[in-house]
Amino acid sequence: MSQSVDIPTLDTLTQELAAIQQTGSKRIALLGSRHVPITHQQLIEMMSYALVLSGNRIMTSGATGTNSAAIKGAMRADPNLVTVILPQSLERQPRESQEQLRQVIHLVENPENDHLSLGEASAICNREIISRCQQLICFAFHDSHTLLHTCQEAEEQRKLVTLFYFD
Repeated sequence: MSQSVDIPTLDTLTQELAAIQQTGSKRIALLGSRHVPITHQQLIEMMSYALVLSGNRIMTSGATGTNSAAIKGAMRADPNLVTVILPQSLERQPRESQEQLRQVIHLVENPENDHLSLGEASAICNREIISRCQQLICFAFHDSHTLLHTCQEAEEQRKLVTLFYFD
């Protein structure tokens, strides 16, 4: 039984080479699962910190886990280079996230989505984040449907996507 292997197109390879060679800052979206072991959160925090120290702007959402770790690292490096876009209003975010989110300078709330389920609001929020970034770094499980769909949408928009799986 043969397996299908995705072979990168010349366009994709050219895009990736250009991204690697690009000097200067980029707008990088860091998204991922809420359910992340603490050691993984620490690695994500260090990556976010390093990306911001290199002059990049980090964009993420406000959930616990991956996004919280990305915010923590980026804020430690330079709070002015962090943008957090919430799927709903600040009041609808988990209580443990609200204190951290109140410290974010560039915080975008979406109270018009408060009537939606968190999954629906998150999908809309992820689309907005993708529209504003040049690159997406995503941490997901193989059954993280919303995140995997976000990665697919980013690729369709010709964004550079790096996907890490926890499982």
